[in-house]
Amino acid sequence: MSRSSGGAARLRDLALLRQVRDRIDREHAQPLDVEALARGVNMSAGHLSRRFRAAYGESVYSYLMTRRIERAMALLRRGDLSVTEVCFEVGCSSLGTFSTRFAELVGMPPSAYRREAAGTVAIVPCLAKQVTRPVRNREAPGAGSS
Repeated sequence: MSRSSGGAARLRDLALLRQVRDRIDREHAQPLDVEALARGVNMSAGHLSRRFRAAYGESVYSYLMTRRIERAMALLRRGDLSVTEVCFEVGCSSLGTFSTRFAELVGMPPSAYRREAAGTVAIVPCLAKQVTRPVRNREAPGAGSS
């Protein structure tokens, strides 16, 4: 493979990876898995997983769960849904997995986050999203320090 065709293939892969990321951002509440996402861009699941991690520094699943947790945080701040309703609203099928991942990323369980958010002053959504963005890769304060 020549250098120019290798560069073209890399750019093509990056464009496809962006499509996958955009689809996750749009359809995070839908049942998505690596195989379905890979089929959507005509890649094997293994190739998608390797390329996604190389390009974005995290797995496809981790990126999907982060999007779901971000949406869950917004719904919990709103306060009109239970934790279970929020779990299913954001596309998670297991309350246990949702609660565990939420605690890993946010540093507290969803029920505690909801209680804490109920006592806070409302701020504009664009600022709330920036300030409350979950931390990836188990870097939340207090996570794992039990």
